Amino acid sequence: MNEYPTTADNLTDVVFTVHWRRQAEQIDGDKTWFAETYGAQSIPSPSPDNFTPYADLTQAIVEGWLESAMDVAVIDASLDAQIENQKNPKEVSLPLPWMTNNI
Repeated sequence: MNEYPTTADNLTDVVFTVHWRRQAEQIDGDKTWFAETYGAQSIPSPSPDNFTPYADLTQAIVEGWLESAMDVAVIDASLDAQIENQKNPKEVSLPLPWMTNNI
């Protein structure tokens, strides 16, 4: 997370960006497929009336900020699409036909 040390409202250690990572996994028989995405989400400035001090933040609070600011269903659909593309690729990169394995 990124924080401002002090704001104009005299609030201290105010979170303004949360760096996040989301992962998905699918097990199909003896094969496990994995996908991951990550990013950074800006957090609106709090008012003094609803400010949670940095030391009192919990994972649940911060995840709540992210879930209210982001479309989690779209992110999860993207992860599912990444896994589906691993299972059934739409394109592949083949080795050059004139190259041998001895090089």
